[in-house]
Amino acid sequence: MSPAALDLGELGLDGGAHLLLRRALGPMRPGEHLRVRGRDPALPVHLAAWCRTEGHHLERPDAGRAQPAPGSGGAAYAPTDVADAPDALIVRGDRQDLRWLGAARAGATTEVQSRPPAAWGMAARGALLEAGGPEPHFDIDDRDLVWSEVAPRLYAHAAARQWDPATAVPWAQPFTLAEDVEAAVVQVMTYLVENEQVALLVPARFLGRIHPHFREVVQLLAVQVADEARHMEIFTRRAVLRGDALGTSSAGGRASLFTLVEESDFSLASFLLSVLGEGTFVDLLGFIAQHAPDPVTRQVAWLAMQDERRHVLFGVAHLAQHARLEPGLRDRLRAAVERRYEALRDTAGLNADVLDALVVLAAGEWTPGAIGTGYRRVRQLERQMDEGRRRRLERLGFPADEAASLSALHTRNFM
Repeated sequence: MSPAALDLGELGLDGGAHLLLRRALGPMRPGEHLRVRGRDPALPVHLAAWCRTEGHHLERPDAGRAQPAPGSGGAAYAPTDVADAPDALIVRGDRQDLRWLGAARAGATTEVQSRPPAAWGMAARGALLEAGGPEPHFDIDDRDLVWSEVAPRLYAHAAARQWDPATAVPWAQPFTLAEDVEAAVVQVMTYLVENEQVALLVPARFLGRIHPHFREVVQLLAVQVADEARHMEIFTRRAVLRGDALGTSSAGGRASLFTLVEESDFSLASFLLSVLGEGTFVDLLGFIAQHAPDPVTRQVAWLAMQDERRHVLFGVAHLAQHARLEPGLRDRLRAAVERRYEALRDTAGLNADVLDALVVLAAGEWTPGAIGTGYRRVRQLERQMDEGRRRRLERLGFPADEAASLSALHTRNFM
């Protein structure tokens, strides 16, 4: 049987011919022959060197080598026409590619390992790893600490639900507000920007600490960071839509937010931010959307609320799974709430200007009856927030009475 043949034409090994050679030799068995021809002048020399490197044998190694031209006094020439160039014959070798001796796969593409090795850190899950290389340290490398079965679905949902701040909000839609109502909106937006800055910082701090093997969680948190960046943009843009001055920022509110940034434990930070803080914020954003005095305020609150619901869902799902695997987690969560409460005991809590602004929005007009209604609506909002926190705490396995006491200790700053 005639050997397989490969015509490289003008292509040399310094121009990519090795890819065609590997493709042709790949399915062949050791000892089988491949006849190679080509017009590149350097092919005979390069081919011999390449075969040695790859573990193949080149028969007739002198074939195609430059020969003295008759009557040239010894000057060399190389054939330039394929008909003049003798074929090279490669015998398929049986040596493995030395790069992959000792190689191992970084698990399976769809299988999430319990404790992925450090050496897997920079490789895609399921990739074939060449031996050697760095072993980066990711301190969040335990599946039980970070994983949730819902993470891949939530990431897909989050990726599909991204929206553009420039087009998703009717910025140009005309509306008229009284000056004091506009001031109330600006104050609420100022407060929201402040809180969303921290909601961005907390997950961002953990992105570089989570083992990339848990890529869906990393992707989901990255989208969460992007969500919060958009929220900061639209809340700021609404605040300065009719002026250039923002509202007030209380010392107590900033102290409350700083306790979230300080938390270095992933599970505790997720609990305080997503389960308690952002869960409470979902109710607040729904309240603002319901009582917004203009279409722009209504839309920015509604858009942010949709994203925050997803953040809360992941926080609850991953902590519920973690709590089933680590019974002592609830003790640590309880201690985190109590520790934060003690740290903030002497602070003023929610900015009084924010509380008053929410009353104005809920009232709708400046009459005693309307202001009284607005005040009652804000108090009802606080009760609704408390009920939501209790439900989420019970979802994590806390008894109803303990969930109620822990919810009562949550910061008065809402987040």
